[in-house]
Amino acid sequence: METILCIVQTEGDGSLAKAALEAVGVAKELAQGLAATFAVGLLGETVQAGADALAGCGASAFYGASGADYAQARYASDALAVTSLAKAAGATLVLGAATSRLARVMPGAAARLGGVCDTAATAVGVTGGKPVITRWYYRQRMFAELSREARPWVVTVSPGCFAPYAGAAGNASVTAVTPELPAGGARTTVTRVISPSGEQQTIRPDAKLLFVAGAGWTKKQADGAAHADDAEKIILGFLKKSQASLGTSKSLIDLSGEGQQVMSFLTHMHQVGQTGATPRHPKGLATCCHGEEPHVVGWRFIGERRAINLDANCGWAQGKADVLYVADAFEVMRKVIELMP
Repeated sequence: METILCIVQTEGDGSLAKAALEAVGVAKELAQGLAATFAVGLLGETVQAGADALAGCGASAFYGASGADYAQARYASDALAVTSLAKAAGATLVLGAATSRLARVMPGAAARLGGVCDTAATAVGVTGGKPVITRWYYRQRMFAELSREARPWVVTVSPGCFAPYAGAAGNASVTAVTPELPAGGARTTVTRVISPSGEQQTIRPDAKLLFVAGAGWTKKQADGAAHADDAEKIILGFLKKSQASLGTSKSLIDLSGEGQQVMSFLTHMHQVGQTGATPRHPKGLATCCHGEEPHVVGWRFIGERRAINLDANCGWAQGKADVLYVADAFEVMRKVIELMP
């Protein structure tokens, strides 16, 4: 019989993020499909509050690696913690959300356990009494269903693909796991975390809308001049009011190589498409973007797609968008901002 362990990281206040709750939901469903037991392994500075939030999930046991060593992400301590949690639970299947913290250490933990690892699963199920995962390849152009005989099998699940656990909280009993780092094993020290405020942050994975600013915003407009400064004000004004997540269609290298001005708030992290991100939002709005395939492939998991472009024959018009507005994005977005509360 399989023994499933779901690894979850706690936030700074001890709570659990949506991605962690999604991983718990996956583990719970998989355990039901396999008629197996599952446990939860918590990682963070404090874990009791997170365990209490999951008290009703049906886990057979809760294990926790907590303390100052686990307050911040660090490969040496996190990899050791995941390995120790898996051993304590006797896990044959280890699941965890593919967050920036866990995605770094889960493959390493699998190697230390003598097991195998698959990453970024977008579906997990049971076929013929065996666990099966679905994973996309080649920038979401094809997918495969995978099953392995080797154990332990470590799997990271992509955030945004699963329903989060939403059961009642309670009181959970947590078994403490205290990994001992070898001498010199923790050479990295986190002295300070610098992060933008909520208003300054423009990449918002949980936003209901993806707003893509295409390269056309910085090109010459109808009057023969570029208006990059106006473009920045319009885009930031819309993001502030809508709390949408910002993306871009072209890499900064491409833009600068073409002699175009690059908007000051764009980074490589904003690029969506074949060489960028594949975000998951219920709705998406592309502006000043032609809808070419290398970019649109990053929209595979966007629910409702709309675009604004002056070209009625652009890529979005070729069945890639649900609605195409043939109009000037500057004028449209100014009016939209005016109408927003």
